[in-house]
Amino acid sequence: MPNILVVDDKDSMRNMLQQTLTEEGFRVDSASDGRKALELVRNKSYDLVLTDLKMPDADGLDVLSGVKEVDSDTSVIVMTAYGTIEDAVEAMRKGAFDFITKPFDSEHLCVLVNRALENRRLIAENTLLREKFMDETALNNIIGKNEKMMEVTQLIKKVAGSDASVLLQGESGTGKELFARAIHRLSQRKDGPYIAINCAAIPRELLENELFGSERGAFTGAHARKMGKFEIANSGTVFLDEIGDMDISLQAKLLRVLQQKNFERLGGNKTVDVDVRVIAATNMDLNNLIKTKRFREDLFYRLSVFPVTIPPLRERPDDVHELADYFIAKFCRDMKKTAKSLSREAIGLLEKYHWPGNVRELENTIERAIILAEGKKITPDHLAIRLQRTDEIQLREGAGLKEIGAHAQMRAERATIIRVLKQVRGNKRKCAKVLKIDYTTLFDKIKKYSIDKDLDE
Repeated sequence: MPNILVVDDKDSMRNMLQQTLTEEGFRVDSASDGRKALELVRNKSYDLVLTDLKMPDADGLDVLSGVKEVDSDTSVIVMTAYGTIEDAVEAMRKGAFDFITKPFDSEHLCVLVNRALENRRLIAENTLLREKFMDETALNNIIGKNEKMMEVTQLIKKVAGSDASVLLQGESGTGKELFARAIHRLSQRKDGPYIAINCAAIPRELLENELFGSERGAFTGAHARKMGKFEIANSGTVFLDEIGDMDISLQAKLLRVLQQKNFERLGGNKTVDVDVRVIAATNMDLNNLIKTKRFREDLFYRLSVFPVTIPPLRERPDDVHELADYFIAKFCRDMKKTAKSLSREAIGLLEKYHWPGNVRELENTIERAIILAEGKKITPDHLAIRLQRTDEIQLREGAGLKEIGAHAQMRAERATIIRVLKQVRGNKRKCAKVLKIDYTTLFDKIKKYSIDKDLDE
């Protein structure tokens, strides 16, 4: 049953309206002036407020403004015996549902009241539908029916509504940023900014400037004040990818933001207050970094209020086919190609492959296949992957000196890559730097020698 508030300084009019609306089946409260009406509105929810325009203390427009401040969806009808076009325009500009001139008959009033309540119901219904749509679309790009993925999705939905810091853990290419975006879109901050920054891609001296901004003259080339990402993201979310690569000295400044919600720009002494939610992600073992004094333990506990681990693709083989179909549709659409599908042999190959590069590698594999495939079917020949046989890195009997040398080189490369990867806690970019090879070359060798399998054991 809808709640209605009647506001009028004349007892006879107020009592008549209250009686009429009560007989229509509504719950009705009344107030003799605007000040009392606003006190009621602040303490109780109303679906409709019916207010006189000309009243002492606070008039009808004051009531209208006060009601909209408390609940912008509450319908308000303004009544007056001295109505003018200017009054009506002002009332409608401030958000009134309608404007009615006294005297009026009760039947006309009831029609108007019912229309206003129906409008309120439609607004509420649209809000619920919009929230449901946001819930569904926020997770649209996260594909998978695997049990582990379903558990992660449920965790994301639960934590999104809070303001807790979230630490997303998982290998490169598992889709950590997709989950970060989903958390933001499902949160109360969804209308605020979402700012993502990769801590591994920016040198330490530039990262501080990117995150916290700088004052004019803070360093050579700083000709004007620069706002940092935290300042830009005020009331929204900051996603810090590859947090394990953040310099230890910069971690202290991030800890302050999490604890005190403020910071100073580079080269400045003025405190900047911010209201920002932090989501961090890493493919590294932060506990090991803490032991080697490369990551602050207090920052770890601040970031990992709600840790979530994203499973690698090899642990969810039942999702590979669905993910592949999604990427096929996406790239066919983007490249304006006719619809294609996977052959049975291609599906089998995709499901048996161990995917060291996770979902990102699958996406790249499908993109290449779409470029190569001329017909409607994608076959194993279009896929730049093959299953590794255990005998491929074994030395056959009767091998010549050249083959023995190549085999020894492969064994040495494999052992060295495994050793360095363990030293750098699985960080492939650091491993490539230590080995003085391109990241792509390292990636190819890891795949060629099935090194990820050994690291998981």
